[in-house]
Amino acid sequence: MTKLKIKNNEVAFYAMGGLGEIGKNMYCVQFQDEIIVIDCGVLFPEDELLGVDYVIQNYDYLIENKDKIKGIFITHGHEDHIGGLPFFLQKVNAPIYAGPFAMSLIKGKLEEKHLLRNAELHEINEFDEVHFKKLWVSFFRTTHSIPDTLGIAVHTPQGTIVQTGDFKFDLTPVGNLPGPNLQQMAKLGDDGVLLLTSDSTNAERPEFTKSERWVDIHIRRIFERIKGRIIFASFASNVYRLREASDAAIAQGRKIAVFGRSMENAITAGQELGYLNIPKDSLIDQNEINNYPPEKVLIMCTGSQGEPMAALSRIANGTHRQITIQPEDTVVFSSNPIPGNTTSVNALINKLEEDGANVIHGYVNNIHTSGHGGQVDEEFMLRLMKPKFFAPVHGEYRMQKIHTKLAEMTGVPEENSFVLANGDVLALTKDSCRVADHIDSVSDVYIDGRDAGDTVGNPEIRERRLLSEEGVVTAIAVVDLKDYQIVAGPDIVSRGFVYMHESQELIKAANHEVFWAILNTFKNHKHIDQRVLNRTIISRLQKLLYDRTGRRPVIIPMVTILNGNNRSENQHYRRPNNKNNQTHKNERQNNHSHRNSQQHSKKKNSKEKQPVATGNTK
Repeated sequence: MTKLKIKNNEVAFYAMGGLGEIGKNMYCVQFQDEIIVIDCGVLFPEDELLGVDYVIQNYDYLIENKDKIKGIFITHGHEDHIGGLPFFLQKVNAPIYAGPFAMSLIKGKLEEKHLLRNAELHEINEFDEVHFKKLWVSFFRTTHSIPDTLGIAVHTPQGTIVQTGDFKFDLTPVGNLPGPNLQQMAKLGDDGVLLLTSDSTNAERPEFTKSERWVDIHIRRIFERIKGRIIFASFASNVYRLREASDAAIAQGRKIAVFGRSMENAITAGQELGYLNIPKDSLIDQNEINNYPPEKVLIMCTGSQGEPMAALSRIANGTHRQITIQPEDTVVFSSNPIPGNTTSVNALINKLEEDGANVIHGYVNNIHTSGHGGQVDEEFMLRLMKPKFFAPVHGEYRMQKIHTKLAEMTGVPEENSFVLANGDVLALTKDSCRVADHIDSVSDVYIDGRDAGDTVGNPEIRERRLLSEEGVVTAIAVVDLKDYQIVAGPDIVSRGFVYMHESQELIKAANHEVFWAILNTFKNHKHIDQRVLNRTIISRLQKLLYDRTGRRPVIIPMVTILNGNNRSENQHYRRPNNKNNQTHKNERQNNHSHRNSQQHSKKKNSKEKQPVATGNTK
């Protein structure tokens, strides 16, 4: 079992994810034999991670120390904070504590993965306390772009460690929902905060982030101007934005149709918890849209990030079963592209415009505001908490660095701020704080599928990237190890490397190279097996193709071996002795010449004209 290099009286803070990045949030507080885990999110892959669905943390350290984990405490229900729970619970079945809306989303995720029955779930609110033998946890209400957001305070024998979660100070939330509980935050600060770990996402913005009420006003004004059908795309989890759109539509007498499973789940959860107020007669079935005039319909759908399988992308591509773009349609993007999605979102907007829709998007139209506080919000949090030590989280390195400067401006000494990386272990006492260790197992895990076991590593990613950039060449042949002959082939097949119809000279040269690679393997290797043949073919073909084209495609030899089974299972195929080498060589060449008489002539000895390999050049 891996143990941290800290003293017995020190409290450890470390991140399994969420530092130097936006996403994959997972923070831990550990004292002796108790660990409190805060959030368990995913990171959505960048474009270069081909075929990867999610990026999660390496859980090895926590798996080794699973008996110490007292609970997973969730700040809110966004994917970068709860998306990793199904993967983590497949390894460690720890209790989960979350607010009402986050818990509703978590239950849906776990039920989909058949994990709900065995999960231990505890719904909490801002006034609850959860006590363990040595540690206890309290909460404080914040505001974000999703309901029921909580900051988390872990009380330890050395002092209180506070994790803000994602926050902004929205003093005028929509729907008269509660605002941030400043009194709770101030009380924590008055009682003493040993370490504050705070959201750094908007540390580069010298502003106070605008309230959702500001967006609500502009959405109503925009809806009033639109005469045709409205297609409203947003994050499904942004229930405040869904409320603004639905309230504006109902005020105009529009009927609402919902598309996208995550959007349907969010609407259902929002209705049940009272965050949405959509009358039953205002919701219509997807198939009833054409029963109403366009000016009486609002379509709420997923796909604001350009996801290819989301409802909006299928609408734009004409593959959606119920909806096609009409000339008078207006598509409203009420979100900004997250990092890595800008290209796909712009392509989607262009496609919608080409189809005749009017597209409204971006800050310029005042239909989006961030859920993260700017510099003024971050300074306000620092003033309320008055921490002795500070570690910025949830942001890239430059954001964390700027956040430490803000902390210094609000009274935190420069030497008391720590810009950490994932795996760094901060060891704290009442009067000291130091980077004491690093958890080496912390790294990215690429999920290509639905379960924690469906992972791919860096070698697979490199191969996928190579395939996408250079293509693949397959060399096919059948060899007989009894007579040491090439029975069929070699044939070359190119996919994504060169167009075969226009590269027949190169394909013939590649066939020739593979032919001689096999013959030389027979001649030069005492023991012949599949690996030796493959290695020789790859080596010679790589050199030829690079010399001719300057490119390095993936080369896949497909050599079928005949008459190998009559030898002992553990015995390698042996080439014939030197005495018979020339005879077998001539037999192979004669056989090859018989099959390709138009391109090769028979040879009487090894000094005569060399044969030229044929193969499929079509």
